[in-house]
Amino acid sequence: MLFSEIYGSYFNVVAAVLSEASDGKLTDRRMTELVREKAFAESALAIPAALKSGTWPLLDQEYHSILHHKPTMPLTMLQKRWLKALLSDPRIALFDPDTTGLEDVDPLYAQDTFILFDQYADGDPYGDPAYIACFQTALKAIRKKRKLRIRFRGHTGARHSIECIPYRLEYSAKDDKFRLLATGKRRLNTINMARVRSCELLDAYDPKSITLPQENSEELVMLLHDERNGLERVLLHFSHFEKETQKLADRLYQIRLRYDKDDETELLIRVLSFGPVLEVIEPSAFVTLMRKRIAVQKQRFCQ
Repeated sequence: MLFSEIYGSYFNVVAAVLSEASDGKLTDRRMTELVREKAFAESALAIPAALKSGTWPLLDQEYHSILHHKPTMPLTMLQKRWLKALLSDPRIALFDPDTTGLEDVDPLYAQDTFILFDQYADGDPYGDPAYIACFQTALKAIRKKRKLRIRFRGHTGARHSIECIPYRLEYSAKDDKFRLLATGKRRLNTINMARVRSCELLDAYDPKSITLPQENSEELVMLLHDERNGLERVLLHFSHFEKETQKLADRLYQIRLRYDKDDETELLIRVLSFGPVLEVIEPSAFVTLMRKRIAVQKQRFCQ
């Protein structure tokens, strides 16, 4: 573990309780509300009981804090170095994060420490000033509810210029690329940010006056056979997907995973990389895609 457990959920919620106790606002009901908001479900039973009984001797009988000052949760040097390493990532830098307080901190690791073997090598040019300017203009338009005029090159090299309402930026880990989703006059536009040549902010729009397109989402149902640490590997590999995991038997789990239809090919490659550990149950169309891809690979291998 990178971080000490003293900065975990229990200590954060107790710090919130003691802060309200210092202001003289803490009640039994408020204590329970804070625990439910900031900790786990079962913590609503354990934490208030420990504070009220004196097992954790931090409150007096009138729910006043025994501390002279409100608690603070300063970052350790290890945490600061880890944050500095994250914020040194050129993709995160696109969002112009606040690095105040980390100026003299050395990052925990360099960006070239990790080598990704399952990612395309032609990712977006994150260090290009023109790319950064276009990205941040698009991001500002999304946050400020402004229209955009975008000039870009299509996949055939043709030049385009559109006026649109941008509503989301998406990142593909497999492609190492960002794409902008926007609504135009006639249709939904998906534009690779690396192909954008210029972005111009236009007038603001009323979010209530537009209807965003429905997400083209699908649900994948898989059986996970927990072999060779399969559960940990799968949950880590698909951590950025919305999913539900249910234990069916010893070392057997069912995973329901929701994904964007546009990312189906990428997901297909990821699922196949786990071999027999992952068994796809639904939908049947996805199973058919798997069989076709395996057949093609088998044919190439036999040639």
